[in-house]
Amino acid sequence: MAEVSERINISGRGKMFRKGFVAGSPIIFGYIPIALTYGVLAYQSGLTLFELTFMSAAVFAGAAQFLGVSMVAAGVSAAEIIIAVFVLNFRHFVMSLSFVNQMKAHAKKRKLPLTLFLTDETFALSSIHKKEAKEPHAFWFYGGVMMAAYSAWVLGSLAGGLLGNVMPKALSDSMGIALYAMFIGLLVPSLKTSIAVGGIAGAAMIINSTAQWAGLTAGWSIVIGTILGGLLGVFLLPDEEEEEE
Repeated sequence: MAEVSERINISGRGKMFRKGFVAGSPIIFGYIPIALTYGVLAYQSGLTLFELTFMSAAVFAGAAQFLGVSMVAAGVSAAEIIIAVFVLNFRHFVMSLSFVNQMKAHAKKRKLPLTLFLTDETFALSSIHKKEAKEPHAFWFYGGVMMAAYSAWVLGSLAGGLLGNVMPKALSDSMGIALYAMFIGLLVPSLKTSIAVGGIAGAAMIINSTAQWAGLTAGWSIVIGTILGGLLGVFLLPDEEEEEE
């Protein structure tokens, strides 16, 4: 009986993992083009194929990796890159706390490892599928969602690095615009809901430019601009409760 029960248990895990992977499949199609672009730009910036793929496997954060690659190309120090990426990814702490609360019925050894694979997209998808958190094999469902996204990002980065190795330099150079296009793409939707976001972005750019003019390196200028811009947002952006009123 114990053997039969174990087989049923394994079957349930596999079924939930496949269900999660299918649920996360739309993320695959969104990640691959961006990952390819990252791979090409990272290779162009001087990272080896191993380094750019390892960065995707270890960091798994698109905006942070694009920022890191641009800072590597600018020749800034490792400390500046680490601090800038930490500040940019600070929102992941908030997402992780929310996800852990969603999985509160499950053991820490199950839910904490999953937080390492949270991105804006996997978090949003996990938030939509809250009812699965009540299932006994919820870990495998959310694991499937995150493995869909993770595998697409890492393999896409590797493919981009390989393309960067054979792609004509003129074409790979033109892909540098993708970095600016991505951040503008993140900014524009927010501008539609709040003009204050544009003011914050403008202030951060002014702070960044002023810091560089004052003699700071590009890396520390980005860090200072990001931190002060974020603090400015605390005072300028309205609370959700105020917006509802």
